[in-house]
Amino acid sequence: MRASQRKFARNFRAELSIGAEPVRVGSEKAGTGPAIWHREVEMSRIVVTEFMSLDGVIEDPRWTFQFDRGSEGDKFKFDELFASDALLLGRVTYQGFAQAWPNMAEDNGEFGIRMNSIPKYVVSATLADAEANWGDTTVIREDAVAEIARLKAQADGDLLVEGSGQLVHALSQHGLVDEYRLMVFPIVLGAGQRLFPDVLSQPALLTLTEARTAGGGVLLLRYQPAATQPPAAGQQVTTAGRA
Repeated sequence: MRASQRKFARNFRAELSIGAEPVRVGSEKAGTGPAIWHREVEMSRIVVTEFMSLDGVIEDPRWTFQFDRGSEGDKFKFDELFASDALLLGRVTYQGFAQAWPNMAEDNGEFGIRMNSIPKYVVSATLADAEANWGDTTVIREDAVAEIARLKAQADGDLLVEGSGQLVHALSQHGLVDEYRLMVFPIVLGAGQRLFPDVLSQPALLTLTEARTAGGGVLLLRYQPAATQPPAAGQQVTTAGRA
């Protein structure tokens, strides 16, 4: 783990315990335009969405351009954006998006307008205020755990994390991700930053909630943390009624 990653992880110190609280999900109304997701929400959720290779690489996903994700893949991305209240991003992803999206809005219709207008939160100790100029942007510089806890408590919709590999690793290590939405492309890259960190405090069980194929063999997957997690290393396991 690089020094910058270790420093970022320390900022996510365990002063607060933020669990992946269950969300009661209702029906999704079909129709034209953005999907309307009706949910009884106890607090907002952190949703990580990534383009991913078959071997788990998410870094610099220009390699996805060669694949057709079809109309289902487009709808998958459209619905998640319009179900979200804000973007939660790392600095590198934020700056890349901030450079690209203002110039692409006209060609991307409602999606582009939403990308530029949706509130953004960027986690960075180095981003200057003058550089945080992509629409409604708030920079989280310190006490990231407390700030993200406040956002989860106050927002009604999802906090959507796109790209932002270093941030995703920290969120995963501290059990802060409520859902993973993955678009898995049929390619093995062999190198590059992967979705999950190399080290976790304990294994994390996930429940598959959706699996579909779109376009030219692209998988659309949704996972949520399982209701029952495995015990931490060294924790005694009771097996009542088992010999």
